[in-house]
Amino acid sequence: MVQYTEAEIRAAVEEAAARRTYAFAHAYIPEAIERAVRAGVRSIEHGNLLDAGAARLMAERGCFLVPTLVTYDQIAEFGRALRFPEASLRKLGDVLDAGLAASETALGEGVELGFGTDLLGETHGAQSKELALRAQAQKPVDVLRSATLVNARLLRREGELGVVAPGALADLLLVDGDPLADLAVLSGQGERIDLVVRGGELFAGREAG
Repeated sequence: MVQYTEAEIRAAVEEAAARRTYAFAHAYIPEAIERAVRAGVRSIEHGNLLDAGAARLMAERGCFLVPTLVTYDQIAEFGRALRFPEASLRKLGDVLDAGLAASETALGEGVELGFGTDLLGETHGAQSKELALRAQAQKPVDVLRSATLVNARLLRREGELGVVAPGALADLLLVDGDPLADLAVLSGQGERIDLVVRGGELFAGREAG
């Protein structure tokens, strides 16, 4: 269902703009997504039930989609451990599958996919699993672009984030392997990340002690 009127959403967008930032919306169904996009939101989080019409509107207005697929994976994982009802677990599986389909629909209509997880608390350890889930809808190189170049555009920090270039923040990873061939080098808890440079300074790795 839709929850906010277009006027209410537009007011939030205007207030965000007054503070030199942007508004995003957590939305699932096409009607809610289209209403948010018409009101000027910059990105849609989740969007699992997105259809082609809503995706086309997003592309026309330059609105991003951030699928957050790992959210449903993790709720299901905890749900099994906590003995959620089977109906709830099936629903989570359906929503995850719908999220993958929505990602493909968005890409087909020219929507840019940002990268995020929406994970909270004890689920933070699964952040990198989003990479593997997204690879079911995108090539590894496009997943990496989503987390770097596209996110920089979404955050309005082009030239500062997501690139290795003069004047950019030197946030760099040295990994054991080729992430273009295997995103697993970025999975887990950094077991295959040899070096982390944050803001041009050595942050973690063998040489960082």
